[in-house]
Amino acid sequence: MSDRIVLGQIAGSFGVRGDLRLKSFCAIPEDIAIYTPLYTDDGRVFRVVVITGQTNGALVARIEGISSKEEADALRGQNLSADRDRLPNLPDDEFYHSDLIGLEVLDTGGAILGRVKTVLNHGAGDILEVQLTGKPATALLPFTLAIVPTVDLKAGRIIADPPEGLFE
Repeated sequence: MSDRIVLGQIAGSFGVRGDLRLKSFCAIPEDIAIYTPLYTDDGRVFRVVVITGQTNGALVARIEGISSKEEADALRGQNLSADRDRLPNLPDDEFYHSDLIGLEVLDTGGAILGRVKTVLNHGAGDILEVQLTGKPATALLPFTLAIVPTVDLKAGRIIADPPEGLFE
């Protein structure tokens, strides 16, 4: 498990004074501001994040040190991560996406299907993108209790009962 968890992503500027559009991956989107400091992929550290509003599918935020549209636009696409120890402990049936990435996926009979490449969410629930073993293709596995009955972080594996034909 990594020491940092991605909590959001900078989507670009909002206005001309350095405000940013911010996609939050937190259950309560505004909570991203309480987990500071936030770290970008390129090593910047933001100790102060103030949520000032909302816009289409994103929060509007002021971040320390960003005072122009150009500075805000230069950060577009940067992930914002927080130290794991700043985040709440999750119940046994909830997981941070970063903890799932890289886990081996086996079927209920123990056959290896692949590894979790990424976790997607387009609004209807989480979907695991599984890199198939020995193949260049991936499969999309709905992350539901019925299809993924077991997640064992300590063993580094997921047991799945995928719909017939999904991994063929």
